[in-house]
Amino acid sequence: MGLFSQTEGPERRKAGILPSQEIRELIRNGKIRSRTDISDDQIQPASIDLRLGDVAYRVQASFLPSKKSLIGPRIRELQLEQIDLGQPALLRAGNVYIVPLLEGLALPPDMSGKANPKSTTGRLDIFTRLMAEASATFEEVPQGYSGDLYVEIFPRTFSIIVRAGTKLNQLRFFRGEPESDDETLRKLSQRRQLIYYEDGEDRPKATINAGLRLSIDLAGEGNAVVAYRARKTKAPIELAKIGTYDVAEFWKPFESRNLKASLVLDPGDFYLLASREKVAVPPDWAAEMESYDPSIGEFTVHYAGFFDPGFGYGASGEIKGTKAVLEVRAHEVPIFLEDRQEVGRLKYHKMAERPDKVYGQGIGSSYQQQGLALSKQFKETAATRQSPHVAMPTAPG
Repeated sequence: MGLFSQTEGPERRKAGILPSQEIRELIRNGKIRSRTDISDDQIQPASIDLRLGDVAYRVQASFLPSKKSLIGPRIRELQLEQIDLGQPALLRAGNVYIVPLLEGLALPPDMSGKANPKSTTGRLDIFTRLMAEASATFEEVPQGYSGDLYVEIFPRTFSIIVRAGTKLNQLRFFRGEPESDDETLRKLSQRRQLIYYEDGEDRPKATINAGLRLSIDLAGEGNAVVAYRARKTKAPIELAKIGTYDVAEFWKPFESRNLKASLVLDPGDFYLLASREKVAVPPDWAAEMESYDPSIGEFTVHYAGFFDPGFGYGASGEIKGTKAVLEVRAHEVPIFLEDRQEVGRLKYHKMAERPDKVYGQGIGSSYQQQGLALSKQFKETAATRQSPHVAMPTAPG
């Protein structure tokens, strides 16, 4: 039988998100292919990092692929500029770029995929969306897809410098329906502690309603920085540089003592906030952030949105939760937020198997013990030292 046939020996392969070891199998068997070798550091506990190819196209507008129009011809129709990514290249804020990725797919018929920006990408307000041929939905790879992959890049606040091989988004693979319902999540929360608080409350009760509810922390401890607002600057950020840029040039910090436990979001501005809850994701689960109520439309929370197995948990529960950094933008009107206000929810998804490596320092993960952490391109300051943030050059985040 084939690698991903419906049965494997006497047992059928389990439904769920594919773990790191199965992603390696997909690579070995040509189901994930690339024009250059795929390195092991691209493989995360439940996803693979995708790399930019050697050319970017600046285009007039975003577009959605369809069965009637392939991506290549549409790029040629809308192209304004072709950019060589064989060397560091500037992608200017406010422009739309389409980049063919080095990786392509030839998935088995029972397997699909979903992409999201990497954590660092989201924290720099870089809007990215995966595109697959003839797929009428961004970020989704249909079952049995065979073909090339592209990424749409829209730097919103900061101009960025990238090159071929830069990793902006990641792709996870599904077999069957991995999403859990609230009843399953309640049972999981009874077996495994999913949230913690700074005050050390003994096993606080998780609020579960269409997912695990999360609120914002605008009170902090002492004079902690509880929010950052991105400054409007023309200075670009080169993504390959770690611990390089001055925080004050790019961000305005807000200390808890000056906010009185509330914050007004100005329309169009980009903010980083942190959850009050410290989240734990057991190694045989993964989680995905969704807005509190996507229908309200006034603001968005969390571009990146994917939490690997072991986030805030470790291999055997030795970590007592990690705060979620919330990437927030108000749209049409100013938004008033208060401390402890619910703004997001985590949906937990079952893994098909426990991954052979979990999120954490052992695999170079950047944000395992974060508080309100900026992306790893910025220098450490007294404010960022208030909350643990491991910034490592080889980090996958």
